[in-house]
Amino acid sequence: MADGYGHVPRGPRGVLKAGQWSIQGLKAAWLHESSFRLEVCAFVLLAPIALWLGATGVERVLLVGTMLLVLAAELLNSAIEAVIERFGNQYHELIGRAKDMGSAAVFVLMMNVLMTWSLILGPRLMAGLS
Repeated sequence: MADGYGHVPRGPRGVLKAGQWSIQGLKAAWLHESSFRLEVCAFVLLAPIALWLGATGVERVLLVGTMLLVLAAELLNSAIEAVIERFGNQYHELIGRAKDMGSAAVFVLMMNVLMTWSLILGPRLMAGLS
């Protein structure tokens, strides 16, 4: 039973509920957010490659983990956009700024993926070419 603030008590039941809400959020993102679908498809293609090419556990975590961060940021960006759209679609400078910043967060993490992959796998590629 929820407390006065609507919080479900912790414990097995609360963990199960939190898991159900998370699955609902993933489903909603998949159904309504084309960027999220594209990033999931990229993850599905690149994660096995990362696991194969990573020479150590740390490298594998970095290669896969950076991609998971992009997915998490996309979920947060989509959540921000959903809240904004709830209040209407008229233009406001602050709304535009919030949407742009959410998009920028995803972009920064995508650059992190490129940097991480380049720094880990680039030297091996160069060594193989010489």
